[in-house]
Amino acid sequence: MARYTAPVCRLCRAEGIKLFLKGERCNTPKCAISRRNYRPGQHGQARIKPTEYSLRLREKQKARRFYGIGEKQFANYYQFASRKTGVTGEALLRLLERRLDNVVVRLGFAGSRAQGRQLVSHGHILIERNGVKRRVDIPSFLVRVGDVIAVFESSRDMVKQLIAAGGTAVRIPNWLMSDPEALTGKVLAEPAREEIDSPIKEQLIVEYYSR
Repeated sequence: MARYTAPVCRLCRAEGIKLFLKGERCNTPKCAISRRNYRPGQHGQARIKPTEYSLRLREKQKARRFYGIGEKQFANYYQFASRKTGVTGEALLRLLERRLDNVVVRLGFAGSRAQGRQLVSHGHILIERNGVKRRVDIPSFLVRVGDVIAVFESSRDMVKQLIAAGGTAVRIPNWLMSDPEALTGKVLAEPAREEIDSPIKEQLIVEYYSR
């Protein structure tokens, strides 16, 4: 899968909003949006009137970059969400929120989704489902109600150091339960739309793919 290897702060500037791609740094004066709140590049400060298409495209790109997902994978998520009952946009966000790398961030074990993805892919996360524990190294793994997420025992000291380096208390959403001392969490319910604080207007994404 193609990976974005350029400076991630350019992505926040391109979308004109903080995507929190660098964790705690995004809350400091060093944040690129705080210092240069305009698009990157030679013509970044030029005034451009967005078209209807560009608004929908930018919202899709914003969602992709916020969750750190490639183009093809994001399109697959949308197709999966469109086959579910209910509102397609909300179903899409619920799928993205249930990704294991995102859940690790929501539980406060990682400061950014890139860091959460690394913890998962390096085998530091365990999933207990139906009484069976197994190590999961797939960031896109979808958690279910009742799943218990835990940091591998030999990795706990490292994760505690990451949490201490972040220095900011994380607000745990109502659909999750976290034990910061034991470094465990549990999925209590499916995430409701009002509990998802992603800066995304999902209806524009639906309109983009429905064009």
